[in-house]
Amino acid sequence: MNNGKVAVVSGGSRGLGKAIVQTLLDEDYKVAAFSRSESDFINTLRESEKYRGRFYWEAADAADDAAMKQFVLQVYRKFSRIDGLVNNAGLNLDQLLPLTNDEDIDRILNLNIGSVIKLTRNVSRVMLKQNSGSIVNISSIIGSRGFKGTSVYSASKAALDGLTRSLARELGSKGIRVNSLAPGFVDTDMTKNMPEKQKSQIIRRTPMGRLGETDDMTGLVRFLLSPESSFMTGQTMAIDGGLTC
Repeated sequence: MNNGKVAVVSGGSRGLGKAIVQTLLDEDYKVAAFSRSESDFINTLRESEKYRGRFYWEAADAADDAAMKQFVLQVYRKFSRIDGLVNNAGLNLDQLLPLTNDEDIDRILNLNIGSVIKLTRNVSRVMLKQNSGSIVNISSIIGSRGFKGTSVYSASKAALDGLTRSLARELGSKGIRVNSLAPGFVDTDMTKNMPEKQKSQIIRRTPMGRLGETDDMTGLVRFLLSPESSFMTGQTMAIDGGLTC
């Protein structure tokens, strides 16, 4: 039975975004997602009779302002509303700041915070018509704790948490909630190239004794989009196995 809710997920083709898309579809959401390229996961969903009429995907770059405006317009035309937004698309670069060139700095900041601000602006305009909505920003514990070789990424995620708090104040009276989810180190594409020695050190420092899995994150995303969190806004919640406790 369709719950009638519509959710937009950025970067929904792999990793955490893939898990979020699947979780929301399993919860009977209508899901609109975009990513720069297709994946086997996206192709399977698009060809599935089970999700016909409930899954919409476009090839689009989150950093392309015109493409994002068009995407939101298409979603609204197709589904007539947007109840949830999950800002998941992001980019990391493991490099010391003195060795980082201008192009990489701009690329990370544009995708991780600039594009999020613009996509959120476009989606919030739809939510304001409804006087309801929930926005979930996928941040990182690195935004609050820092980590060697991730200065630009850390700055972008700290900015994202600031956006969460300010938007919560701006939109709360209109029935729109905004929260951040800050994962620790999760076993996805963003950590697959991490040296094994570094992974082992992180696992040893983590009370739960392991890296996170995407399934560890999706339950909180589902909760934050649901009426069960109707009095929660402006918060950043860490899911890191106790690494920052």
